[in-house]
Amino acid sequence: MKIKFQLNGQPVEAEAPIDETLLDFLRNRLRITSVKKGCDLGECGTCTVLLNGKPVRSCLLLAVQIDGEDVTTIEGLSKDDNLNPIQEAFVKEYGFQCGFCTPGMILTTKALLDKNPDPSIEDIKIAFEGNLCRCTGYDQIIESVLRAAKLIKR
Repeated sequence: MKIKFQLNGQPVEAEAPIDETLLDFLRNRLRITSVKKGCDLGECGTCTVLLNGKPVRSCLLLAVQIDGEDVTTIEGLSKDDNLNPIQEAFVKEYGFQCGFCTPGMILTTKALLDKNPDPSIEDIKIAFEGNLCRCTGYDQIIESVLRAAKLIKR
């Protein structure tokens, strides 16, 4: 099936098999490898993308479901080779180690801060309920989100 959508602010028109997940479509057809395949069950959040600004698990959606929609991956956050303030905050606060969960964490942070520019620690924990990190223990991720909120306010 032919689908048309926005990917990171750019129009895309492509063929998508009716049974292919958005995750596999992005990785295999469009070569967007920042979208990671983790559990393939929607439990870990490594495949998180933004769909119309909201975090979704791309392993749980079919590619044909994004026809006419707006999809953002981590590549859509930086401009002119400059890091987005959220990416900058994750670097400064060591909010990543192996980096496998990082794109999903950063996109979840973007959605949270777009909705709530001054989140509490509890707000952050709730936002990340579906994102698993096996390396950092979450303290550095929470600090990254708090720093990002301050950077964006400036």
